[in-house]
Amino acid sequence: MRGLHLLEGLNTAQRQAVVHAKGPLLIIAGAGAGKTRTVAHRIAYLIEGGVSARHILAVTFTNKAAGEMRNRVRSLGPNATGGALIATFHSLGVRLLREFHKEAGIPSTFTIWDRDDSIRALKKIIVDLDMGDMTPRSVLAAISRAKSDCLSGEAYAEQAVSFREQCITRAWDRYEKVLREEDALDFDDLLLRTLTLLNTSPNTLSLLQARWKYLHVDEYQDTNKAQYEIARLLAGETKNICAVADLDQCIYTWRGARLENLLEFEREFPNTTTVLLEQNYRSTRTIISAANSVIEKNVRRKPKKLFTERETGEAITLYAAENDIDEAWFVARAAQRFIARGMNPSSIAVLYRENFQSRALEEVFLHLNTPYRVIGTRFFERREVKDVLSYLRASLNPKARADITRIIASPPRGIGKVTLAKMLSGDALGGTVAKKVADFRATLHDIGRATDILPASEAVRFAYERSGIEAYIAKYIEGGAERAENIRELVNLSTRYDDEQPPQGILKLLEEAALQSDQDELEKPMDAVSLMTVHASKGLEFDVVFITGLEQGLFPAIRAESAERDPEEERRLFYVALTRARKRLFLSYATERMRWSSRERTLPSEFLEDIDSRLVESAKKEHVENERTIE
Repeated sequence: MRGLHLLEGLNTAQRQAVVHAKGPLLIIAGAGAGKTRTVAHRIAYLIEGGVSARHILAVTFTNKAAGEMRNRVRSLGPNATGGALIATFHSLGVRLLREFHKEAGIPSTFTIWDRDDSIRALKKIIVDLDMGDMTPRSVLAAISRAKSDCLSGEAYAEQAVSFREQCITRAWDRYEKVLREEDALDFDDLLLRTLTLLNTSPNTLSLLQARWKYLHVDEYQDTNKAQYEIARLLAGETKNICAVADLDQCIYTWRGARLENLLEFEREFPNTTTVLLEQNYRSTRTIISAANSVIEKNVRRKPKKLFTERETGEAITLYAAENDIDEAWFVARAAQRFIARGMNPSSIAVLYRENFQSRALEEVFLHLNTPYRVIGTRFFERREVKDVLSYLRASLNPKARADITRIIASPPRGIGKVTLAKMLSGDALGGTVAKKVADFRATLHDIGRATDILPASEAVRFAYERSGIEAYIAKYIEGGAERAENIRELVNLSTRYDDEQPPQGILKLLEEAALQSDQDELEKPMDAVSLMTVHASKGLEFDVVFITGLEQGLFPAIRAESAERDPEEERRLFYVALTRARKRLFLSYATERMRWSSRERTLPSEFLEDIDSRLVESAKKEHVENERTIE
């Protein structure tokens, strides 16, 4: 019988999903349960069963995931390499908008703006409209969220009530005009314009429904409203849609992901066949037991219970560190021992809730000469950190043109490129522009005086305040709490130079920042321990995983802006972190953490109480030679 070889090696639930032929199918796939393999076999099985490959569409969220899916399908034999389209939502949008550009009312040669393009355009718009209190990033975030919720600029304007919303409406209107003038679409337009095309062109929709008779949507729990509507329309009357999802791994509601899309799937698509992939092929029984006990506390979820036939494995190690430096030493020493026993460093990952936590970890890894890489922006490369360092450098060296160019608009102070060029060349300035330049120079002079008389940590903090960055981040920047936390870490770092005679402490801090960046560039990413946020770790797996900073207020995070988030999302995030580990899992927290040059007492995360104590062993404090050299 055709296709039987595609069922070999699959478990019962996987086979059920693969052979399902008609109507809606919901695959609830737990972490490490082989979802990619299942979907690839399903696509190949449909083709082996006589379905034309060109009638199959699969969409996911990342190019990496789409590429992996294509490779899996191709590996299943010559009959599975046909014309099935496997793409991301956004690349699908580009394809359709170019093909049906006349129906969409746009040129086929439209350009696509990335985030930086959008920010640059909005920056000029805000200046032109004299909207000094608004920032390009906050305006873009509002526009992006509205578009993902299927709102046009006109629809947003109709419901705009507050002064801020009305300002965004004005900026959005001008922004769309610029896009049109340049024949461009931004990232969110690729979804919204595609949805508009499907809603306003019945002929196009009918053609696409006939073209793709079998639709697969991966990571369905992460779909926003626009993506959900696109999938619903393409599924058409036959509703041959296969959604692969795990609500327990939905960690992007703050980006517009809607839990309702998954929770209401069976209502939207009647007669759905639901298959649970609960067998985990990744982790030990100990790790799976811990993950289950954590996530079972959530109420808004599709019930499932992971199990594994793998070995029990070693107990989870819990380390109660004295402080963040002690925690970093423990993690780095443990990683070093695994590497000494022959483990490839790339099989080890260190996870944290917030980016600022990487600083102490990076320093100890460097101190021990243990190879590592930071997935994301390195500490000294983060914008707010670089800005403060640039203020310090410019205050010490008035000829530092690159630093002055960087900070002249951080925060915005109404000094444009022409004025900047005149200022740097020494040309005479007049009027209000001269006053703004004088104020900027006074700021640098004051910071320079601070570096001459204050301890290093106090000089850093003074630069953060006097520059205006602190007030600007607090008032205008979305996610400003994390940026402020990064500056706190910079202040903490500089305390080690407080005993130096000013300004030698600042000079050594600047030197360290430059040297660490240089060493980062010499890393070999393929043979290095990975340091990353839990968000960045989704979809990855490692033999050994360290989850750090398990303290109340840090993980789970407690912030004012988190009130708008799903209250269960932090627990889902912890579940994702736990299930990245294949063999060994380490959890740690610090009883004291440095913030703003002072040590604050902390409490262990409530998540630790959810794990059966029989699964956990406590690590003892070990003597670490020369530990104080980086504290």
